[in-house]
Amino acid sequence: MSGLHSRLQAFQTQLQPSPLTRVDDPIVSGRGIQLWLKRDDLLHPVVSGNKWRKLKYILNDALYRGADTVLSMGGAYSNHLHALAFAGRALGLNTVGYIRGERPPELNPTLRDLVAWGMELRFLSRQHYRQLRAFRASGSLPGLKPGEYWLPEGGAMATALQGVAESVAEIDIGFDTLAVACGTGTTLAGLIGAAPPGTELIGVAALKGGEFLIEDIQSLLDSSGAANDAAWRIVTEYHCGGFAKTTPHLLDFIADFQRRHAIELEPVYTGKLLYALYDLIARGHFPAGHRIVAVHSGGLQGKRGNG
Repeated sequence: MSGLHSRLQAFQTQLQPSPLTRVDDPIVSGRGIQLWLKRDDLLHPVVSGNKWRKLKYILNDALYRGADTVLSMGGAYSNHLHALAFAGRALGLNTVGYIRGERPPELNPTLRDLVAWGMELRFLSRQHYRQLRAFRASGSLPGLKPGEYWLPEGGAMATALQGVAESVAEIDIGFDTLAVACGTGTTLAGLIGAAPPGTELIGVAALKGGEFLIEDIQSLLDSSGAANDAAWRIVTEYHCGGFAKTTPHLLDFIADFQRRHAIELEPVYTGKLLYALYDLIARGHFPAGHRIVAVHSGGLQGKRGNG
C-alpha cells in the first residue's frame, strides 16, 4: 500500500491539532519540574486520543485489503469500540463488537452510541471473551468470512504503532520524560519506537497486575521492527484497585485538578496517569529542571456512566 486510502484522507480533514498545554501548578513547579500535557483529547469530539492514533493505519490496512467489515472486542464502556464504530460509519465500513458480559436489560450510553453508528453487538461470557484475546493478527480469528478484518482488543497490533509514533514528532519542545497510561500497552510501544534518544518513558498501568504489559509491549516492538532500545518502564502501583476502579483519593485528585486547570480527566486512564506523576514528583523521582510530557489519551465519553 502507498499513503492513506482516499476515504481515510477525507476523514483526516475533520481532525484538530493536538496542542501542548503546560500545567502551571505550584505542586510541580515547586520541585523545579515542568509538566506538559499532549492534548490528544482535542483531536476529535468522538474519535479522540490514542484510540484514533491506533486506528489510523489499522483501518488504512483494512481498506486497502478490500475489507468491508471490521470486527473487534471490548467492555461495555469501551473507548476503543466507541471510536471504531464512529470511524467505521464515517469510512463506509461495517463494524461488529464482541462485548464482555451478558447483554444488560438497558444499554448504557456507550453501547447506545455503538448501535446508533451501525455496530452489530455480540455479547459474550467472560470466559469466551478471554479466549478471543488469543487472536492477535487481522486474519487470525476462526470463522472469518471474505471481507472481514479482525482487530484485537484495544487495537493491540503492530500496525497501530505507526500512528502513535506520529504524535511524538508533533511535540515541539525538548523533554526528558514521556508518560502515558497503559491498558494494552500499545500506545506506550508506539512512543518507545519514536522517542528521541535519552528519553525516559513511563507507562502507568491502569489495571491490577500490569506486569504482563512488559512482555506484551516487547512483543509489539519486535513485531513492528521499531527501535526499542529506549529506557522504558511500567509503573504498576497506581491502578487504584483495578481496571475502571477508583478510590476517594483518585476522585478527589481529579476533581481538584479539573477545578484548577479546566482540563477534564477520566478516572480510567489519564486521571491515574496524572495521579501517579504528581506522586512521583512529590517523592522526588524527577530531578529539578526535568521536563515531562504526559499524553492525555482522551476517553472522556466513558465518564457518562462509568465513574
